[in-house]
Amino acid sequence: MKYKMYKKNMMALGAAVCLMLSCCVGHMAHAEDVTFMPVSEVQEGMHGYAETVVHGRDISRFDVEVLGVMKGRGPTGGDLILVKVSGPVIDESNGIAQGMSGSPVYIDGKLLGAVAYGFPQSGGRIGMVTPISDMIHLWTLEDKRDVSFVSASADGLVPLDTPLMASGYTQDAMGYLTDKMHSFHMTPYAAAAEGNENHVYPLEAGGSVAASLVSGDLKLGAVGTVTYVDKDHMVAFGHPFMSRGKSGYFMNNSYIFTVIPSQNIPFKLGSVGAEIGVIQQDRGAGISGVSGEVPAFTSLQAAVTDEDLGIEKTLNVRMIQDEALLPTLAATSVYNAVSQVMNRRGEGSVEISYTLYPENENQQAFSRKNLYWSSSDIAERSVDEIYNVIRLLVQNRFEDYPLRRVQVDMKVTEQRRTAQLLDATASPMIVSPGDTIFIRARLEPYRGEWFYKDLTFKVPDNQPLGEMMLEIRGGGVVPLPYLIQQQKYNLTDEILERLRTYKDFRDLQDKLKKEDQNNQIVAEILDPEVSMISKEEDKPGEAKIQNQKSPEKPNYLKHSTDKEEPSKEQENAVSRVDTGYVIYGDGQFTFQVMKPADRDRALEALKKKNGNQEQLKLEMKNQEKEGMEEAQSASTKKKVEA
Repeated sequence: MKYKMYKKNMMALGAAVCLMLSCCVGHMAHAEDVTFMPVSEVQEGMHGYAETVVHGRDISRFDVEVLGVMKGRGPTGGDLILVKVSGPVIDESNGIAQGMSGSPVYIDGKLLGAVAYGFPQSGGRIGMVTPISDMIHLWTLEDKRDVSFVSASADGLVPLDTPLMASGYTQDAMGYLTDKMHSFHMTPYAAAAEGNENHVYPLEAGGSVAASLVSGDLKLGAVGTVTYVDKDHMVAFGHPFMSRGKSGYFMNNSYIFTVIPSQNIPFKLGSVGAEIGVIQQDRGAGISGVSGEVPAFTSLQAAVTDEDLGIEKTLNVRMIQDEALLPTLAATSVYNAVSQVMNRRGEGSVEISYTLYPENENQQAFSRKNLYWSSSDIAERSVDEIYNVIRLLVQNRFEDYPLRRVQVDMKVTEQRRTAQLLDATASPMIVSPGDTIFIRARLEPYRGEWFYKDLTFKVPDNQPLGEMMLEIRGGGVVPLPYLIQQQKYNLTDEILERLRTYKDFRDLQDKLKKEDQNNQIVAEILDPEVSMISKEEDKPGEAKIQNQKSPEKPNYLKHSTDKEEPSKEQENAVSRVDTGYVIYGDGQFTFQVMKPADRDRALEALKKKNGNQEQLKLEMKNQEKEGMEEAQSASTKKKVEA
C-alpha cells in the first residue's frame, strides 16, 4: 500500500526529472554504460548496494536499503533519498566513514546517486543519497553561485566531512596547519605517501579521488569517492568540499591505507597521489572535474638556511589560486620549510626577504625584507608578515592580483639578534622648514658591545612654526594611542586594517613596501602627547634621549664609513636606517621650528651663550685650581714652621 502511494505521488515529478536528465546528459556517451534511476522511481523497501575503497585501490561493496525520500532537502532544492547501510564494510568502520562521501549507490543495476549525508545519532547506519541528476548538472554550470542549495543540517542532517590528508609536513607544521585550517572548518590528518604515488591511475566509479589545495613537496587534499565517470569527466563527493563554486583545485589519485574506526566519526586515511586533472566545480551537489587539464596555480619556493647547523633546504610547492585560501596555504608551507630545516621549536632570529610575482607581468612585483626575533616559536613568527601581505594584496578591492610565483629566502639562527636603543643625540635643535637634522643613536646588542648608528631627518617644507617633537624608535615599536584606541573600541587587527584608506592599488603596494622593518631605526614627527611602546615580547623601557649640543655638522657624519644609506620620506616626515638587529626602545627630541632669519639669530645667541658658559666654566676651574694651590702652599708652610 505504501509502495503504491509513493509511486502515485511521484509520477509528475518523475516526468520533470526525466526531461532534465535528457537535457543534461543526452549529449554524453556513457563510458560505463550505466543507466540512471530518477528519484520518481525510488520506493521504500528497495535494496541495492554502494561501492567504495576501504584499502588500497580495491573497490568494496556494502548494502543499501531505501527508507524513503526527503522532499526539498536536496542540494538544489530537490530531494534526498534516505537509506540504511549495512554489511561487513560498515561493521568494520563503525558506520559510514568520512571519505565514503560520493560512494555510488545502485538500485536494480541503475545508478541512483552518491552517499553524501548522515545522521550522527544513528551510529553511522543511516545516511542520505544525493541524486545523480543533481550531480551531473555540475558539468553544465558556468561560473555562477549555486544559490538554490539548502543546507541539510537543519533537521540534524550533516554532510559527511571529506578528510583532509596532509603529507610532507613536520609535526610542528601539522599543528600550525590544523590551527590555520580551523577557520575553514577542516581538520587535516597526517598521512604518509604511497610508494607508487606518481603513477597515474584512471578514475572509476567507487574509486578514490582527491581534491587538492597544495601539490609538490607538500600535499594537502580532501579524499572522497568517485560517483560517476564519463570519458574525461567525473563527479564525486555528493556534497560540497568548500562550496567555492568555480574552484580550480588539483585533481589527484588517492590510495587508501585504512579506515580508522571511531565511535565519533570514522574516517578514511589515505594519500594524495599523482595529479590527473582539475576540479572545476565545488557546489552543493558535489564536485566535478576533468582529467588531463592543469588548473591555474601559484608556485612557491622557500629557501631556508640554518646558520647554526650549516643546513640549507629548498621547498617547492604549487598552490591553488584562491584568494581566500592562498594566504593560509603560503604561510603554512613556509612554516613547514623553516620547521623542517631547524628541526626544533623555540627561540631564534630569522632574516627574511621575499618577492611576490603577479600573473600579469604588466603589474608590479612586490618585494620586501625584515628581521624577526621570538622567544617561543620563531617559525610561526617568521610567517606572520607573509600571510598578511599576501592577504592584503590578493584580496584588495581595486583590481585582480593573482600571483604567479612566490619566492622566499630565510636565514635562521638561535642567536638573539636584538638591540636596545640606549640614547641619541641630535643637531641642530633650532631649525627651519627644509633643514636637515643629524642624529646619532647609541645601541646595545643583547650581550654585546654598544655601537652607534647615524641617520638624517629633513624637516618638512610645510612644517608649522613652534615646537616639533621628533620620535626616535625601533621599527617594531608602535604608538601607544593606537593600542589604547584598539582596546577601547575592541578593534581587531583586521578591523583596523579595513579602516586604513588607500587611493588605489599602487598606493596600497607602496605603503606596504614602506612599512617599518623591525631592524630599522625610525625618526618621525609625532604629536607632543604621543608616547610609544613595543608590541614585541620583551617590551623594553623608553630610551634616554640626550638634548645635548652637538656641532652643526658632526665630524662623524663627514667621515662615516657606514655604507648603509637611510631612506627618507618627506611626505610622511619619516626617515629610516637599517641595522642588523631587531631594535627595541624609543625616545623623543623637542625642536624649535622658526623662520630662517629668526633661526639664525637664535643659533647665534645660543652659540654666544654657550661660549660664555664655556668661558665661565674655564674661569671657575682656574679659580678652583688657584685655591687648591694656595691651600696646599699654606699647609706646606705650616709644616715647615713646625
